[in-house]
Order: sequence, then structure tokens, then C-alpha cells
Amino acid sequence: MSSYNIGIDTGGTYTDAVIIDTSDNTVVASAKSITTRGDLSIGVIASLDKTLRAAGAKVSHSDIKLVSLSTTLATNALVEGKGSAVAVVLVGFDDKMLAKSELGTALPTAQIIRIAGGHKYDGTEQNALDTSALIAALDGCQGQVDAYAVASVYSVRNDSHERKVQELIREYTGCPVTASCELSEALNGPRRALTAAFNARIISLIVSLVDSVRKVMADQSINAPLMIVKGDGSIASADLIVERPIETILSGPAASVIGANFLSGLKDFIISDIGGTTTDV
Repeated sequence: MSSYNIGIDTGGTYTDAVIIDTSDNTVVASAKSITTRGDLSIGVIASLDKTLRAAGAKVSHSDIKLVSLSTTLATNALVEGKGSAVAVVLVGFDDKMLAKSELGTALPTAQIIRIAGGHKYDGTEQNALDTSALIAALDGCQGQVDAYAVASVYSVRNDSHERKVQELIREYTGCPVTASCELSEALNGPRRALTAAFNARIISLIVSLVDSVRKVMADQSINAPLMIVKGDGSIASADLIVERPIETILSGPAASVIGANFLSGLKDFIISDIGGTTTDV
């Protein structure tokens, strides 16, 4: 029985699609369309439709077993300062930790909420969690914020305060909330806070892209798993990536490296990925 995989790459300028025959890893068909930034689905639909038409009767849609998506969307969004309005809740952070996070420089428009709480290095409670201050701050953010990030002192040793804040924000606002402990096990609280803030900012963009691709797949009667290429070249389910879009940073260049390795057979090489927004070496 024939089996095919589809690869889609949404870059800053072009959206490319390719169909691979998994029996011999040959390219069956490929196509390119202009990336439509206002509505990514337009470019995805166009490139996939062109590719499927180029393949013709050779490829039955029921034989497509996997759809893989690589994208520079997250990278470009951070470079260009795009994404949702974000509030960052810092639990137990003092002035020094806030300064080390560089949130004010990296995300100058983000609202910073600091409340008492957090834990010590051994996981014991540093201060009681001030949920009243949190609710008061959330009231002040209504209508101004579309996504939240939460970072608590030593949450990788005890995440109870961070999880509680995450739960309260979801219940109170209905907005997506990124907890820093979900993204990193590193003890560096300020760095985790910045990572969580970036993740929260780009969630809506990745959700829109994934929804676009899934709509195209449904319209084309393609019933296959949708996987997303991560920045380390591995792939993860779309359901995971819509919660952790920060993991797709450098997804496009990572796919280029894998492709160059496959096509050249070389183990050591230098590759330049020249896109419409960034150039990566």
C-alpha cells in the first residue's frame, strides 16, 4: 500500500508544500505560493492545492499518513515585535530579579504584575500567595490583555503557587496562560519569566496557523496527524505546540538543516537559510 507524507513550510515571504513517497523518499510533487500574512490559510490553501493537483491521480488523499509543518512565524513575530498584548505575573520577584528578567527591554508594552508568594531553593514556601492582589490586578487588565505569563520564584522546585495563579487567571479571564515551569526546568527565574512572556505573546499566531492548516486538511479530506517542526529539528503534535509555540523558534532553519543533511549526505557543513525576513547561518 502506498504511503505519503506532506511537508508545508510557511515563511515570511513564501509558503511551500511538498509530497514525499515514503517508500523511497522521493518527491512526488511540490509547489510554492506567496505567504498571505493577513490570513495564512490563503497561502497554505494555495500551495497545498497546487501540490495535490500536481500529484494528480498518483496520490490518494487516504494514503497521506502525516502532515508536517515548519514555520518561521514565531521567529519573525519576535523579531518584528508582533503578537498578543501580554501581562506577566511575577510571584515573589524582587526588584533585582525583575531587572534581570529584562522584560522591560524585551517586551516594553507588557504589563507587569508583581504579587507576594514564591518558594525557597528547597521548595518550602517563601511567602503566602497573595491571591487578592492578583484578582485586583486582573480587574485592571480587563480589555487590555489577551494572554498571560506566570513565573514564580523557584517554581521548578515547587510549582504550587505558579499553578494556582495559572488556574485563577484562566478561570477569571478565559485567556491563555503560560506557566514558566512548563517550558523550562532551569532555576533561572528571570530567564524563565522572559521565556514564558514570549510564549504567551505568540500563542494566538500559532493557533491561527494550526487552525488554517487543519481547515485545509479537512477540506481536502486528509485525515492524518498534524505535526510541527521544533527548533531542535524534532517534531511535536500540533496540540502541544499551540500551548508551547516558543519551541518552534528557528523551526524553519532547523528544517533546512535536516533537509541539507539528507540531500547532501554530509555530516559537517555550513548552511545559509535566506528568508524574506531573516537570514540564518
